[in-house]
Amino acid sequence: MAKRKVEVFTGGCPLCEEAVRLVEELRCPDCEVTVYNLSDVCESGECLEKLREYGITRVPAVVVDGRLAECCVTGPITKGGPGRAGIGVL
Repeated sequence: MAKRKVEVFTGGCPLCEEAVRLVEELRCPDCEVTVYNLSDVCESGECLEKLREYGITRVPAVVVDGRLAECCVTGPITKGGPGRAGIGVL
């Protein structure tokens, strides 16, 4: 049986570290977990390529077998979101 490939993308913050702990807690013997801490960008640039490939716009993010987990599928922060919250409005 092939191992399930799990990739966790973090920013090195406490919330991201909690996500890493959760993934480690949930992992099964057939899961191979790789953590990419984007605050310490990988030398090869592989982690940045993967961000684009998977469409990751926020961290923490979890990818399982090449697919962004449903819990992590949100778009990027845009002008509209903060604007609707009142930023820039007098």
